[in-house]
Amino acid sequence: MEHKTFLHVGAGPNHKDRTTRAFAEPSWHEIRLDIDPESNPDILGDMRNMEGVATSSMDAVYSSHNIEHCYAHDVPKALREFLRVLKPEGFLVITCPDLQSVCQLIAQGKLLEACYQAPCGDIAPIDILYGHRASLARGNTFMAHKCGFTKDALVLTLQEVGFAQVASMRREAPFFDLFALATKTVWPKDVLEQTARAHFPG
Repeated sequence: MEHKTFLHVGAGPNHKDRTTRAFAEPSWHEIRLDIDPESNPDILGDMRNMEGVATSSMDAVYSSHNIEHCYAHDVPKALREFLRVLKPEGFLVITCPDLQSVCQLIAQGKLLEACYQAPCGDIAPIDILYGHRASLARGNTFMAHKCGFTKDALVLTLQEVGFAQVASMRREAPFFDLFALATKTVWPKDVLEQTARAHFPG
């Protein structure tokens, strides 16, 4: 079986079984990168400067709930790094909070009301906006959120840094998240859609 390699950016304690259905398959080999040494990553590094990852070396990059931890002006740096390490036929799968659906709750006065339950406990809109309060209180400042996206803003940002194509989806309550698949080169439309279906939530 021919194996492909994906870079799991900001993996934290998670491994490939906590990524996407397709990446969890045996045909994909995972390399974990994280800024936090306690996560025991394969590569210790910052997504804004992944000097430990060779240019054009990865078949794919997976980034789940990472870019909101960058200041807005640093997001393009991180995305250009994702683009740099991808092979020409490579692709990025990225997910982050959906501010549009979160702000709908805030507009209803529900900033501090739990909107879903995670393994770490109840999550309120304020946690999605600024970072998980309990984690921050324990001193894990890596968890602070410094920017955010709507679906249109995420797609536009990916296009502006040089990704050739973007497929995207938005999930409202109870998920409040965005997904995008961005390619380094132009793919046939049916291949793009098929790959997105394989990596996006069903």
